[in-house]
Order: sequence, then structure tokens, then C-alpha cells
Amino acid sequence: MAAMREVMLREIAHARTGDKGNRTNIGLFAYEPEHYPLLVEQVTPERVAEHFAYRRPAQVLRYLLPTIAAMNLVLDEVLDGGVNDSLNLDMHGKALSFHLLTMTVMVPATTPLRGER
Repeated sequence: MAAMREVMLREIAHARTGDKGNRTNIGLFAYEPEHYPLLVEQVTPERVAEHFAYRRPAQVLRYLLPTIAAMNLVLDEVLDGGVNDSLNLDMHGKALSFHLLTMTVMVPATTPLRGER
């Protein structure tokens, strides 16, 4: 078995976020297509729900987009009722994509990361 190392998602992927009401939608995109299978294997709805447990998501749905080496993650009831209902402005939109990128994944030790190219 190949040697592995733990890295934050931000080393192999980037993200974009949108929100509507009490739902956030996070697009996660592999920098390199060869990293996509690692994302599919390790960025599961269960792991995402665990990573966002402090926000208490009611549900996490994942939609795979292999043609563009991406996935769409939809988290329900994580925005304190939505932008108009919440006093917590820091937890909307882009802040949640940055939080997702702190999640860790295991990659082969020989995988070049963003800063190592």
C-alpha cells in the first residue's frame, strides 16, 4: 500500500458557495482531475455533516459532476433561518465554503499539492 498523508481540502480543491433561505449550496472543484476520485471517496455526505455538526444540518445531499471533476453539496437548515432571519452574518455564503476547505482528506504521499507545483 502506498504511503499516505493527511491534507486539508484546500490543497487539492477550491469551492464556491451560494445560499437561499436556510440552505447553503457548496460547489467543490478538484484542481486536477486526478484528485476527483479522492474527493468522491472521502468527501461524503456523512463526513460533511460531521464537519458541519456545529451548524446542525438537517440533511446533506451530494451531487457528483464527474465531467468537470466537481461535486455539489447542499446543506439544509444551516443558516440560522436565512440571511434575513439571522443575526449571525459571518456564517452565510462564502464563509461556509472556506470552512469546508478545512476538512482533511488522505492523499498519496507523492501527490503534488497546490503550493508544491
